[in-house]
Amino acid sequence: MPDIDIRTTGRAGRITLTRPKALNALSYDMCMAIDTALRNWREDDVVDLIIFDAEGDKAFCAGGDIAELYETGTKGDFSYGRRFWRDEYRMNALIFEYPKPVISFLQGFTMGGGVGIGCHGSHRVVGESSKISMPECSIGLVPDVGGSLMLALAPGRLGEYLGTTGHRMSPGDAIYAGFADHYIAQDIWPDLIEQLEASGRAELVLDHAQTPPESALADQQAGIDTFFDGETLGDILNTLRNGDPEFSTKILGALGRNCPISMASTVEMLHRLRGSALTLRKALEMEYRFTYRAMQHGDFLEGIRALIIDKDRNPHWQYADMNVPAVAVSKMLQPLGSDALSFAEE
Repeated sequence: MPDIDIRTTGRAGRITLTRPKALNALSYDMCMAIDTALRNWREDDVVDLIIFDAEGDKAFCAGGDIAELYETGTKGDFSYGRRFWRDEYRMNALIFEYPKPVISFLQGFTMGGGVGIGCHGSHRVVGESSKISMPECSIGLVPDVGGSLMLALAPGRLGEYLGTTGHRMSPGDAIYAGFADHYIAQDIWPDLIEQLEASGRAELVLDHAQTPPESALADQQAGIDTFFDGETLGDILNTLRNGDPEFSTKILGALGRNCPISMASTVEMLHRLRGSALTLRKALEMEYRFTYRAMQHGDFLEGIRALIIDKDRNPHWQYADMNVPAVAVSKMLQPLGSDALSFAEE
């Protein structure tokens, strides 16, 4: 398969994304190839660990390949998108629950679907170029692929901030927020990967870990907690509009570009997910409620049109005044009944 290289090298199952010109965006076929390989290696005694990496300097993976989602959705066919998200989310859960170490090397942009394959493993490595984000609200989705789990677990109200603004995290930020584990300079990665392949010893990652750069998010934590403490998107907007302009003006600008129903649903999702009963499967099931409806009832197709297809960056969102009724959020997040996300292996 030209877009992904899956092989066994030494003691390692190796998955390398190989479409750098497309920023290693994930297609449905790539997701399914990863899923199949992981299920095969799970029972293979020759494979001690899994390594994810990607070609190119710009991105580990900048998200899902949404061209076909748009093409089918605009024709009124919502089944392809629902199947894509359903099977992708199952693959995300497989990585998170994998019985062997899963090591990912996250250079450059790791966004959306890239987070789903790169940030659920046991050893998540960032380097000097790493930029991690969940920008789904800019295209009419919500943070998905299990990203809502990490957002709900992030310190304080970072989850609401990162999820609604799509803020790009530096390597230090990613470790602080719980999206990565270890900082290792990127010129060390090739030698480390060779050692992992030869030995099958995941603990070598810890032996090479370095002190990460400082996190700007950590310094901003108190302000973020103050401004994003509201129960709803409306509460957060009111606090920002009446707060310190030096802090709030830039944030309000970012929120003003994103999809209101997506941001409001993101805030509600995180509030529902937080608590002792939180699991990745619960997060994925909640995300799927929104993505299942995103084409038919949400703003996903309009978001893709404005940012990717026509590139006019002038989306015509529902609730453009950002006054999103609570009932609209409830409809996007209500249970799906027989269409609910299932994790049964087929």
